[in-house]
Amino acid sequence: MYEKILFPFDGSDGAAEVLQHAGELAHWEDGSIRLLYVADTNEVSVSRVGDEMLDSLIEHGEEILSDAAGILESLDVRYTTDIAKGTPAETIVEYGEDHDFDVIVMPTSGRQGLSRYLLGSVTEKVVRLSETPVLTARMAADEEFVVPFDRILVPTDGSKAAESATQHAFELAAAMGADVHALSVVDTGAFSSDVRSERLSDAGKSHASEVVETVADAATEHGLDGVTTHVESGSPTEEIHEVVDREGIDAVVMGTTGRQGVERILLGSVAEKTVRSVPVPVITIRNGPRPLL
Repeated sequence: MYEKILFPFDGSDGAAEVLQHAGELAHWEDGSIRLLYVADTNEVSVSRVGDEMLDSLIEHGEEILSDAAGILESLDVRYTTDIAKGTPAETIVEYGEDHDFDVIVMPTSGRQGLSRYLLGSVTEKVVRLSETPVLTARMAADEEFVVPFDRILVPTDGSKAAESATQHAFELAAAMGADVHALSVVDTGAFSSDVRSERLSDAGKSHASEVVETVADAATEHGLDGVTTHVESGSPTEEIHEVVDREGIDAVVMGTTGRQGVERILLGSVAEKTVRSVPVPVITIRNGPRPLL
């Protein structure tokens, strides 16, 4: 399922740690990793200095990729390397699609320039724009992610984006022998304390229950064992984090675009906050037309 893995690498400590997790994914599927360094031609200094600065960036990239290659060699992981020129987020997205990768793996925290290259806006743009599934992870040197995953969480609101993510989660669970947890959150921040809002909240809970039961039925049709369902009220991001901690979740699979209230539960800031905050890998699946930057 993840036989061809793309890993954008910038040499930071955070990237090096998550690269080891990518190596575990590659071992699980007997896959390979493409290490990619993006020489950022959008930098002011590049436009000012021209070819000389670009050559310097490429030379720097070759040194960084050499370090990453050493990590993968120590893990006995098959790999190749490449350097691309362009704006990082867009270049990563296009590279992943042009070369038909199964997943892009990116860290979401680190040091040594990660904020410039991978942290924050670049990672979030890749998550929003990529038609290739994106696995993001944040981990310290003393942390370890287990592959294959034992428990996968799918936050859902019944939208097309959530359906796409759910289908991917089913395929991943079947491949890894993992249990699936389905979560739907009634966002109480959207309601006031009056009677009308209480009725809306009750209607939201009823809808959320229907949504997770639909996921459970679909899982059975997919040949999976029973799904554990969760209906919670509160902040979507906080409730996702709570279920991850409480249920010992190993990975979250969620959609990044859609309709039917997806702005309330899955789109934009919620997905991005989840990517930045939860202590386990998050796999994002985009559905629908590519959004504008």
